[in-house]
Amino acid sequence: VQLQASGGGLVQAGGSLRLSCAASRRTFSNNGMGWFRQAPGKEREFVAAISWRGESTSYADSVKGRFTISRDNAKNALYLEMNNLEPEDTAVYFCAAARKAYGSKFTGDYNYWGQGTQVTVSS
Repeated sequence: VQLQASGGGLVQAGGSLRLSCAASRRTFSNNGMGWFRQAPGKEREFVAAISWRGESTSYADSVKGRFTISRDNAKNALYLEMNNLEPEDTAVYFCAAARKAYGSKFTGDYNYWGQGTQVTVSS
């Protein structure tokens, strides 16, 4: 396993969670990273991306202003701070490492994927 996502759980609407993604066996400090999510019966969708140094971030419109992506290259770790959660945020969340230095919203630009962590938001 090279990427391991954790931190998911059950939370009420309006609550917060912090997801973490730990990399092992290799470093991803030169790669863009991203978070994606997949709800039952739906395609995997982009959530947020961050560049290799962390100076550039991008977000899906649905999470902008509520979620914050960050990384700590010294720890080889990626994070997603999720605030003001909504039932529509319920999904399995995946972290991924991009082929290049900048992440993107396209799944095809990523070649390493974590196994996912479940986030459930109750109304």
